[in-house]
Amino acid sequence: YFLQPTRARTEGEYADAFVVREDAQLLYGFGSEQEKNTFKQLLKVNGIGAKSALSILSGLSVDDLMQAVTSQEVGVLTRIPGIGKKTAERLLLELKDKFTISGSSTAQTQTKSATHDILNALVALGYNEREANVA
Repeated sequence: YFLQPTRARTEGEYADAFVVREDAQLLYGFGSEQEKNTFKQLLKVNGIGAKSALSILSGLSVDDLMQAVTSQEVGVLTRIPGIGKKTAERLLLELKDKFTISGSSTAQTQTKSATHDILNALVALGYNEREANVA
C-alpha cells in the first residue's frame, strides 16, 4: 500500500489498524483516520479481505471511493486489480448506506464527477485511459 503524501508528517502521525486472524496478527498503517476507517468498513464486506481492501485504497482515494459508491459506478471499482464485476457490485450494495457525502465536499464531488464524465467521453471516442488522463 502506498501512502499518498498530503502534508509533511512527524514521526507517529499515521493511523494504524491491528487485525487478528487465526493464523496471523497483522498491523496496517494509514495516512489518515479516514483511510483507516474506510479500510475497516471494506473488511466488513463479504469477500473482501485485507489484501483487497488495501488494493482498493491504493487504486482510489477515499473521496473517489465514496463518489463511486454514491453514484453506484461499477466501472470505477472494476479497474482495480483483483476486483471483478461481482465483487464491485457487492461492494456498492453493502457500502451504499455506509458512505455519505458531506455538504462541504459537494463542490469537490461535482468537479470530480465532471472530470470523470470527460474521461469517459474521451475513452468512448477511442482514446485509451492513459491518453485520456494526460489530456
